[in-house]
Formats: sequence, structure tokens, C-alpha cells
Amino acid sequence: MIDRRAFIIGGVAALAAPLDVGSQQAGKIPSIGLLWPFSPAIASPFADAFRQGLGGLGYVEGQNVSLEERWAEGRFHRLASLAAELVRLNVDVLLTASTPAARAAQQATRTIPIVMVFVSDPVESGLVANLARPGGNTTGLSFAHPELSRKRLQLLKEVIPKVSRVAVLSNPSNPNTPPLLRETEAAARALRVQLHVVEVRDSTQLDSAFSAMTRDRAGALVVMPDVLFQDQRRRIVDLAAKSRLPAMYSWREPVDAGGLMAYGASGPDILRRAASYVDKILKGAKPGDLPVEQPTTFELVINLKTAKALGLTIPPSLLGRADHVIE
Repeated sequence: MIDRRAFIIGGVAALAAPLDVGSQQAGKIPSIGLLWPFSPAIASPFADAFRQGLGGLGYVEGQNVSLEERWAEGRFHRLASLAAELVRLNVDVLLTASTPAARAAQQATRTIPIVMVFVSDPVESGLVANLARPGGNTTGLSFAHPELSRKRLQLLKEVIPKVSRVAVLSNPSNPNTPPLLRETEAAARALRVQLHVVEVRDSTQLDSAFSAMTRDRAGALVVMPDVLFQDQRRRIVDLAAKSRLPAMYSWREPVDAGGLMAYGASGPDILRRAASYVDKILKGAKPGDLPVEQPTTFELVINLKTAKALGLTIPPSLLGRADHVIE
């Protein structure tokens, strides 16, 4: 793997100093509840990145901070009960990954601060009033801009200039799907590409979704950013390979697993940044006063091994713009 450029998520404020353990109640260290929609295996690199962020701020798990993790393992209906369980533990801060997890936390508590990550549009989703002053007990970091959907299709078209039909894997249950689709459709019109939107609400529909793409003679695939697709990334990568569909993803992780390419913000970097939000809140900041941070830098990741297997040649101009190339 070749690192081409450093990737940095834009910061809202400088990192604060480590927590003064003496300011906590005697015998009590602050506790953070982590609510993941994924399985432990999928959540692990993100949890590790969050721990790294805490470590850089002077936190040592078990000494001056404790973490309570819960995993829905792709069964999103479990998020409500898991959020309620963390609230009963009286954690000091809740870290939630994805829009469904943030909503479950908001339904479970209006007082415990919530730091959300992996949310595409927190305003349109109704999680915060606005980005500058979110209000309530929730703040955090958004994951994507809808405009990135245009860029993803453009990059895919650069790799396959003659493609005329592109499948789009989307989850209609995700409130962020409509604006993402609108941007993808706008790009398709400009590029003279016909889209075939394939809807998947749960993992049991993935096999039939790829069968539909084959029947429709799709020449490529765009996978929308969605926590379901992140949780099922290995299966989606395998199905795309079996169907010989060059696929563009919103996350780097599917490309590490054998997907063709991805363009978007770095999930682990977002989690490292989230640690600074938790730190500020533990020191007394109100989440409603902390602006929601948006990523300002994005990474292009290309898997040359997968490109070769698909019989594709990546243009040198595109390789030169890639942040990471897997060979």
C-alpha cells in the first residue's frame, strides 16, 4: 500500500489539555458509552482510532476514563435498547455511530451529552437545529456532503469511460438517501449515464439486488454511504466481484477488502477527532454550543489488484491524484 498524501480532517478548535482527574468526584472516573450499529469486528478499527484520540489527550482507559461499548451487530432495531442500557449505566457522554444510533440515543436521553459520528446530514436528519449551534444535547462530526455523490460517479466514469448503465445500491430507509440520490442523478445527466437504483433495506436483500443489477446489464456500481452497507461490506465486495461489477464506495474499508475504489472522508480520522469533542464536554462544554464539524479533506483510494482482475486500466492521471493505492 502506498500513501500518496496525508489526510487531515479539518478541526474546529485546538485540542485541549488532558483531563484533570482531580476535578472529578473522588473515586469516580468519567465514563463514555460507545453505541455501534456494527458488529465488534467491524467497529474495532473505529473504536481503536477513538482510543488513540483519547490517548493523545492524556486519557488512559481504566485509570482516568472508562469505556462501555455496545454493538447492534447490524440489527438496528436493537439500538434503542442498547442506548437505554448505556443511559441506565449513567455514562457521562454517549458516542454514537450513524444516524439510527444517534436517534436512539436522543430518544433514550435528553440530558446526557451525545457526540455523533458517521451522520451524513445531521440537520436534514433532524438531529440538530443547525451546524453552527446544534442546541440540545447533541453535537459531533458529520461524515459526508451530498455533493460527494457527484464526484464519485465522475471518478468512476474516468475509469470506465464507455459505461452507459450504472447501478446504485441505496437504502431507502436512510433519511440521508434522497439528497445523495439527487446529486448522483444530476451527475448522471451531465455524464449521459443511465442509473438503475436498487433498493436494499436489510442484508437479506443483497443477493437479489445483485441479481437485478446483472439482469439490467449494469456496467458499474455506486454504493451509497450507509451503515448497513458498511456492516455488510465484505459480502458486498464479494458479490460485486462475482458479478464483475467495478464498484465505487464511500468508505476506504471496502477497498481494503477488495473493492475497486472509494472517495470520501476517513472513518478512523473522524473517530480520532471525536475524542476532542468528548474531552471538551468532560471539561464542562455544552454539546449544544459546540459546532458540528464537517470533513474538509477527502481521500481517493484505488485497488490496482482489483482493477487488474476486472480487466481495467486506471488512467495515470487518476493514479496521480490518489491518496492511497493498493497494489
